[in-house]
Amino acid sequence: MCRNLIRRLPSTKIVIFDRDEAAMKNIGALGADTASTPAELNGRVDVLLLSLPDGKAVESVFGSIEPHLRPGQIVVDTSTTPVDLTRRLATRAQSAGADFIDAPIARTRQAAENGTLSIMVGGSEAAFRRLRPVLECMGSDVSYCGAVGGGQIVKILNNMVLFQTVHALSEAMAIATRSGVESHVLFDVFTKGSADSFALRNHGMKAILPGEFPVRAFSTAYARKDNTYALALAEAAGVTALGAKLLEDVFAKAQAQGLTDEYFPVFHKLHDIN
Repeated sequence: MCRNLIRRLPSTKIVIFDRDEAAMKNIGALGADTASTPAELNGRVDVLLLSLPDGKAVESVFGSIEPHLRPGQIVVDTSTTPVDLTRRLATRAQSAGADFIDAPIARTRQAAENGTLSIMVGGSEAAFRRLRPVLECMGSDVSYCGAVGGGQIVKILNNMVLFQTVHALSEAMAIATRSGVESHVLFDVFTKGSADSFALRNHGMKAILPGEFPVRAFSTAYARKDNTYALALAEAAGVTALGAKLLEDVFAKAQAQGLTDEYFPVFHKLHDIN
């Protein structure tokens, strides 16, 4: 994401901070300036983008920059964060005259490298218009989803549907192979009918089919975290989300089998364990 900002905004000063010094060195070599703390970073930019592993990290970093927020500044959270927390942080930012925008990202690691992410945005329309050229450096599809929290709602539900679709593909493949149909035949035919999907062509054909679940991809732990956010959102809305509850059980079983850090479709291995 930073690489695309540097490449596509050559006349804009990009300042970065990361706890990983090697990552900062790599991006710094491409032309970005570096800061030693989040607070220092905040003081040097008008638009501050956060990309963090979970809501706790977002709240912690926001707390460190909050005393230094200034009128007209925009804080953009590209992480996947609980909706209620997003709205609380937005209220706190507004008290300092700043805007807080939720802009979680979706699609694959390759999409992040190519600048073709899908980005779902919640916040004021004025802030969105100002921010859109920046987001379009990282994403080919930038969607305005309404007021603060709207981007997180859409992203969390996007992931909820994705997890359930990938699980359905895993079940279908296990049933097919045990019933005498080769897995590659099953998925190939799926691409020609109503079962075709992004999940099939990526998570199904590139992970489940070859059995490749790398550890530096979207892990079981991250997927379970996002599914937990979906369950909380469903509860707040008064909806019994049976599919999300099933996936909570699946992710829990995968972690119990030591599959926490692997790419989340690794839950397919549970068919061989059960």
